[in-house]
Amino acid sequence: MPLTVLSVSYSLAHVSRKTAGGAEQVLSTLDEALVRAGHRSLVLAPAGSRCHGLLIPAQLSRGILDDDAKHDARKIFKHQIDRILNEFSVDVIHMHGLDFYHYLPSRLVPIVVSLHLPLSWYAADALCRLGPNMTLVAVSESQARTAPADVRINAVIPNGIDLSHFRPQKRKSNYALAITRICPEKGLHLAIDAAERAGVTLIIAGSVFDYSEHRDYFDSMIRPRLNERIRFVGPVGAARKANLLAGARCLLVPSLAPETSSLVAMEAMASGIPVVAFPSGALGEIVAHRRTGFLVNDAEEMADAIFECDSIASEVCRKEAELKFSSARMFAEYLDLYRTITHSEAEVQLEAV
Repeated sequence: MPLTVLSVSYSLAHVSRKTAGGAEQVLSTLDEALVRAGHRSLVLAPAGSRCHGLLIPAQLSRGILDDDAKHDARKIFKHQIDRILNEFSVDVIHMHGLDFYHYLPSRLVPIVVSLHLPLSWYAADALCRLGPNMTLVAVSESQARTAPADVRINAVIPNGIDLSHFRPQKRKSNYALAITRICPEKGLHLAIDAAERAGVTLIIAGSVFDYSEHRDYFDSMIRPRLNERIRFVGPVGAARKANLLAGARCLLVPSLAPETSSLVAMEAMASGIPVVAFPSGALGEIVAHRRTGFLVNDAEEMADAIFECDSIASEVCRKEAELKFSSARMFAEYLDLYRTITHSEAEVQLEAV
C-alpha cells in the first residue's frame, strides 16, 4: 500500500541536490526515491527548495541567521506541520533537523527523527523526553555508540548516495579537493596547510551560510589565503560536482567535528578517488586506511598522504562504494522502518477500538 510521508527539513536549510548539508541531501534522496516507488512525498522546507514530491514552502525572513531568525522559523514550521496534518492523511513524519523538538505536531502521528549531527549538539533533553510515537535513527554505528544511557536509539541506518551520479575517470589532474560547508569545525584551514606543504593545488567548494561565525571564519581563515594554488569555487552540484570529484587526485576531509557520516567521502569513492581524512567519528568507518584512502592525525600527515594517493586503486574505491554506500539500500531500510511503525500504530488503534 502506498504511504504518504511528510519530510521536514532543518528549519533554516534549503533542500536540493546542490545543498551542502548532508541532512538536506539525504532528505532530497529519500524524497526522490519515494516518488519513484509510487508513494506520496510531501516536503516542508524553506521557500526556494527543490524536490520531486510536493513542496510545502516555508516563507522565512532573509538576512543573518541569528537567534531571532531561528525562533521565527520554528514558529512557522510548527504552524505549517499542524496545517499539513489537517489537509493531508500523513502516515509518517520524517524529521531531519537539529531543532525538530521545537515544532513537533500537536497530533499524535508516527515520527521518525534522523540524527544527522553529533548527539551532543542536540539540546540536553531533546532526545530523552520523547513519546512512544517517536523513532530515533542514528546514521552510523559510531554515532549510535555515543548515545547516553537515557537516549533510546531505535535503529541505525547509514546514509547512502545515488551511485549513478558518480563515475571514475582514467585521467586525473594534480589537484586536491575539499567540498564542505565553510565553517570552523570543518577545519578547512588545515586542508590549506596540507596542500601548501604538499605543493599541490587545492580546490575548495562549498557554501558559506549566513551565520556570523561562518562568515567570520571564511573572512579571517580562508579568504586571505586564496591564490592561484588555493582556489574557492563556491557551491557546486550535479555534473560540476561529479566532474570535480572524478578529476581530483584525492578528497581532503580535515573535519574537527565528530562526524556522524560523510556523503562527500562516499561520493569521492564512487568517483574512484581516495579520501584523506582525520579519523573523526564515522570517517573511521567510511575510509579503509591504505585501501580507499588514508586516516591521518594532522596537516603534516595529510600532506604526506597526498603523495601516497597514487597507490590507491580507483576500482577498489568504486567497488567499496557499490558495496556499502548505495542510496537504494538506505531507502529500502527507511521504507521498511516506515512500514513497521505505521503497522504498529494501526494495531494500537485497533486495540483501542
